[in-house]
Amino acid sequence: MPVNHKLVYSMVARIPEGRVATYGQIASLAGFPRHARQIGYALAALDTHSSIPWHRVVNAKGKISPRGLDGCDDYQRLLLEEEGITFNNNNCISLKQFQWQQDSVELSDDK
Repeated sequence: MPVNHKLVYSMVARIPEGRVATYGQIASLAGFPRHARQIGYALAALDTHSSIPWHRVVNAKGKISPRGLDGCDDYQRLLLEEEGITFNNNNCISLKQFQWQQDSVELSDDK
């Protein structure tokens, strides 16, 4: 099933400052459960200076996933730290503390 990038970006845009979501969480919210990798591909297609807060999406372990661009991981960490998100000694974010919890999602019909 192809993932609708526009819908993915719409979900990611809802993550509030100071919170993170996982790739799998965004996949489920966008109506594409078990397609976390596709969410990563959609976000990788964005320019690093996009207005979509791509930096707020991390893997299920609370870690930054490499984007393949030199320095991009450090840039993502810097953006997250500027929002008050902290990392432990293993470079992990506490999902218990910082994961965004969405109560309800209004999805458009144009998946």
